Amino acid sequence: MKTFFIFLIIIVSVFYTSLSGQTPATDPSKLLTGLYSRLLTSTDDKVKTGINDSIVIIIDKYVRSDSVLTHKFSNLRYLGQIVSPDGKIKIITWNLVLRNSPGIYYSYIIKKAESGTKNEVYKMRATYKADPPLPDGLYTDKNWYGTLYFDILPIKTSKGTFWMLFGIDYGNSVVTRKIIDVLSFTEKGTIVFGKKWFVSGEDVKSREVFEFSSDGTMSLRFESDKKIIFDHLAPFTPQQIGEYQFYGPTAKYDAYVFKKGLWYLEENVDARNKKPKKK
Repeated sequence: MKTFFIFLIIIVSVFYTSLSGQTPATDPSKLLTGLYSRLLTSTDDKVKTGINDSIVIIIDKYVRSDSVLTHKFSNLRYLGQIVSPDGKIKIITWNLVLRNSPGIYYSYIIKKAESGTKNEVYKMRATYKADPPLPDGLYTDKNWYGTLYFDILPIKTSKGTFWMLFGIDYGNSVVTRKIIDVLSFTEKGTIVFGKKWFVSGEDVKSREVFEFSSDGTMSLRFESDKKIIFDHLAPFTPQQIGEYQFYGPTAKYDAYVFKKGLWYLEENVDARNKKPKKK
């Protein structure tokens, strides 16, 4: 087994000697596909950790390539790859599921370089957590809570650009979480997750966290750059209020609407697809 991993590292190094000018021969998509397939079928935590180490080697080099913001691996089901519509941010995430230890989230955030500089690359790692991220807390790449990001949208304001993020968290075995968060950068380049933007009743939160049964699903989508639509969640019975493992979607929809510089919660909205107006 040790020999296999040494050989794999050598193969990875060869793949990336010419990454900046990728061709089908040097594109490591097939290698990553094989590695993720092995992760899926392996039951030994040590073997899975070794395979994941090889994935990290590949991604470490890939995110620093000149083509990272425009290139996308195809047919990689277990590697999340999202690029903001403004082309300034790319996020790569995946998770390592282990049998005898908490799972682990991995993420890279690539921020497009200013003219004459290199892209900024932020590498993050977080173990599965039973509790959700704090609704009022601010996080950085150093204490990232861990999630799989699946959508991103830039919001331009008078104070700069912020990026809305959608994430999904499987860290609790009985509850799935979906998260709406805000990504920004300080003047010194430090990542900040969270912003006092979400108004729900009397509360103003830094992020929105939804929790529901791990056997269920929940829709969460951008309807526009000023409206987020999602399923209204409720317990299966009134006696289960606050026990989120018994929550699921109802026939209703709620929304966050951006107005006057804040995201305001609106309940029971019409989520039907609107037909474009005739000109």
